[in-house]
Amino acid sequence: MSIFKILDTAATGMSAQNMRLNIVASNMANADSVSSSIDETYKARRPVFKALLDEVNPGVASGGVRMAGVVESKAPLVREYAPENPLADKDGYIFRPNVNMVEEMADMISASRSYQNNVEVANTAKQLLLATLKLGQ
Repeated sequence: MSIFKILDTAATGMSAQNMRLNIVASNMANADSVSSSIDETYKARRPVFKALLDEVNPGVASGGVRMAGVVESKAPLVREYAPENPLADKDGYIFRPNVNMVEEMADMISASRSYQNNVEVANTAKQLLLATLKLGQ
């Protein structure tokens, strides 16, 4: 694998982790929202990643990842009895998102560390490239 492919792989990893962090931030920002119906309630989202495949050799991973899409969590929404809330339905219930803040914080830490690891890979590849160039001096 060439040093430039390593940089490309690290760049795709950083991009994927950046998107993952954005999704986590969206989930955390909507954690306290309420709604009067299940259909209108925010549902936690999760990214789906896909390995980039080599176009010359189909089926062979070439190094890298991209976000294939975003799926909504299948976890049940929180139904809360709050008849005083103006958004309560006819039975006095409101619906809260299925966002688990502990999971979101763990996911945020994981994504942040994965991003940092990709930065370190890129920095190491850059240092190796510079050391190779210095051999010719």
